[in-house]
Amino acid sequence: MFTWIQRFADWFVFDILKISTENHLAEALNFFIYDSIKILLLLTVIIFIMGIINSYFPVDKVRNFLSSKKLYGFEYLMASLFGVVTPFCSCSSIPLFIGFVKGGIPLGVTFAFLVTSPLVNEVAIGLFIGLFGIKITIIYVISGILLGMVSGAILQRFKLERLLTPWVKDILAKSEKEQKDFVTQKQSFTEKIPGIWNDVIGILKGVTPYVLVGIAIGGLMHGYIPEGFFEKYMSKNNFFAVPVATLLAVPMYSNASGILPIVQVLVAKGIPIGTAIAFMMGVVGLSTPEAMLLKKVMTVKLIGIFFGTVTICIIISGYLFNIFL
Repeated sequence: MFTWIQRFADWFVFDILKISTENHLAEALNFFIYDSIKILLLLTVIIFIMGIINSYFPVDKVRNFLSSKKLYGFEYLMASLFGVVTPFCSCSSIPLFIGFVKGGIPLGVTFAFLVTSPLVNEVAIGLFIGLFGIKITIIYVISGILLGMVSGAILQRFKLERLLTPWVKDILAKSEKEQKDFVTQKQSFTEKIPGIWNDVIGILKGVTPYVLVGIAIGGLMHGYIPEGFFEKYMSKNNFFAVPVATLLAVPMYSNASGILPIVQVLVAKGIPIGTAIAFMMGVVGLSTPEAMLLKKVMTVKLIGIFFGTVTICIIISGYLFNIFL
C-alpha cells in the first residue's frame, strides 16, 4: 500500500542527495521521509472521517445521558467512547472535563473520559495503524477504553467529590447545568463539509510539528543507535522495566503524534512493545502540565490519587501487552 512512498524516499535519499546506503544519515533520513508522508496522509484521511462522525455526534445529549444514575456501569463505557471521538491531548481535555463536572456528571465517569481522550483518538489511531498495523491498533484501542473505564470505576468508589477545589464547588452551587457550550447546528451533509475540512486543517496544523519532531527523533534513533542498546536496560528479562518506563514518562509531556514515532523506534531497537506503550501512555495520559491545570479543579490529594490510580493501570496494561504480544 505504501510502497510508492518507500520508493520516493529511496529515490530522494540515494539518487537525488547521493548519500551512501552505508551512511547512518541515509537510514535516518530515509526513515524520516517515509514515515512523515505516510503518517500525514493517514492522519488526513482518518481525521476527516472522524470529523464527519463528530459533526453528527449529539454532545449535549451525551452529557445528559451520562448524568443518569441508572446505567449500571455502562456510563463508564460511554464516557470512554466519547473520549475516543474527541481529538484532545491531556491538557486540552481539561476544559471539557470541567464542563462535565459543571453538568453534574459523576466524577468517576468524568475521569473515564479524561483518561481515554488523550490516549485513544483519531490521531493516535491513524498513527498506530501506520506504525504497528491493524491488529495491534485494535488491541491498543480496546485497552485504552478499558483503562479509562477501570480507572473511572475505581476512582468513583472513593467518593472523591469532597476533594474538588472550592472554585469548582462554588460553580456547582450556582450552576444550572450549562448547555450553551454544547450547541449543535442542523446542517446538510454538503454544508458540513467546509467546516469539517477546516477542522481537519486546524488539527493537522496543531499536530504536524509534533509529528515531524517525533519522527525526526525516531529517525535519529533508528539510524544512529545500535541494535540492542535499549534492550540491555529494558528487556523482557527486566521485571521492573514497565514500571520504570511509566514513572520516567510522568514528568514528560507530548501528545500521541509526537511520541508514537519514538515508540516505533524503541520497539525496533529491542524494547518489548508493552514496555514502550506503557511509556507512551505515561507521557500522553499523565504529565506535569496536566497536573498544573488540574490544580484549578482538584486538590493536590485528588491529583495524587488520580495519577496513582492511572499509573497502576498503565503498568498492568504494559505487562499484559508484553505477555500477549
